[in-house]
Amino acid sequence: MNIIIPMAGLGKRMRPHTLTTPKPLLEIAGKSIVERLIIDTSVMVNQKIDEVAFIIGNFGEVVEKNLCSIAEKLNIKPVIYYQYEALGTAHAISMAKDSLKGNVLIAYADTLFSTDFTIDANEEAYIWVKKIIDPSQFGVVECNSLGYITRFVEKPKSFISDLAIIGIYYFKNGEFLRKEIDYLLENNITGNGEYQLTDALENMIKKDTKIKVAEVNGWYDCGNRIATVETNKEILKLMKFESSADSNSVNINSDIIEPCYIGKDVKFINSKIGPYVSIGDGTIIEDSRIENSIVYNNCHIKNAEVCNSMLGSYVKYYNNRGNELSLGEYSEVL
Repeated sequence: MNIIIPMAGLGKRMRPHTLTTPKPLLEIAGKSIVERLIIDTSVMVNQKIDEVAFIIGNFGEVVEKNLCSIAEKLNIKPVIYYQYEALGTAHAISMAKDSLKGNVLIAYADTLFSTDFTIDANEEAYIWVKKIIDPSQFGVVECNSLGYITRFVEKPKSFISDLAIIGIYYFKNGEFLRKEIDYLLENNITGNGEYQLTDALENMIKKDTKIKVAEVNGWYDCGNRIATVETNKEILKLMKFESSADSNSVNINSDIIEPCYIGKDVKFINSKIGPYVSIGDGTIIEDSRIENSIVYNNCHIKNAEVCNSMLGSYVKYYNNRGNELSLGEYSEVL
């Protein structure tokens, strides 16, 4: 099986954290969003993953090496494709057309999920959904009594369905999907000025492809600071406590309230950490209180209170209390 991950977006809602790092490479509880996505989808499909195709923009050589390293660490062959124009979901996937063959899973690198579901290899296709209270801002699906999709509706103004598409798709026949996407592009068939994946899926249904819904237990957004901090909290709940036993961290008169993720070579002095905190490698925290936050590598926090916040690597934050923060790399508040 191949996994295709479209991730060419600029992540503007996550700035300043995405000014130097593409959003899918931001870490949640010690692992990047894209690594967690690959691991979770691999478990879900219960098949050997041969190749992971990353569809990126002009992110540079360092980012490409990082993505390849993530795949190779998981014993999966990495392939890089490029999308330089934001022309829609179907257009993005078309960039990876050479990987659209055999069993294919497409997973957009915007969100994380939790599920105990595994696919039935006899099914032709799946789309993962989450039942939500207000579906008006999402693409939704209508299903028949057997759980097969009958139509797609984008951002319905009146109630159609409460099953929102979360951005994960499985196809037993990747070549068929490629053919339908090619048809859209060759005939300039767009919706709202973009080539839409749902138009290709509608055509597949009209040709008697059976696409089944699969509902996830949890759907976790990483679109902005508030959502990402909340996702960190939910992931830590699922992980329980994942502090590396050989992290060489130093704890001097400090309390760690689980669940937390603690990176390597972290130093705590007279501080209270947690719950729901992720701390990156090499960070020093003195005389401070940190709760429900993400603090990346090599930060120094002193005499401060930090809650519901994201601090990029190499941040210095001293003598401040009670703030909700979103500080990019190398910021200093002294």
